Amino acid sequence: METSIPPVIKSITVARPIETTFKLFTEDVGQWWPLASHSAVDDNAATCRLEGGVGGRFYETSATGDEYEWGVVQSWNPPSGLSFTWYPGREPDTAQLVEIAFAPADGGTQVTLTHSGWESLGADALETREGYVSGWELVFIDKFGGYCRQQ
Repeated sequence: METSIPPVIKSITVARPIETTFKLFTEDVGQWWPLASHSAVDDNAATCRLEGGVGGRFYETSATGDEYEWGVVQSWNPPSGLSFTWYPGREPDTAQLVEIAFAPADGGTQVTLTHSGWESLGADALETREGYVSGWELVFIDKFGGYCRQQ
């Protein structure tokens, strides 16, 4: 019998129009992503980038210019959403799926992150999922949400 591991879901509302919020998430990811604590190359990280469009890469660049792929864009529907595979520091065959949905809300935009597909990690799935519960709280809620408030 197959086990289905529930996704990690995080949601915030930011006081920005939907088009602006989409751009802040995608085009400015290198400005708000906390590379000091969430990086594939640890203290050697310089920036990260999300290339727009299906097939675009989500990747990190080290201080020496080396690139480390975190995932690949699977859907690109500005300004309502996007999705990408997710495997920072791992092989692509262990990828999960991260979906970001943007919807108009009172006073701004509701942004919902859904991280699913944990089964691809095999025996490490549950432990890894638990780490992302707090990880996305910091990265998505605190850092992205904070960045939106400052812009």
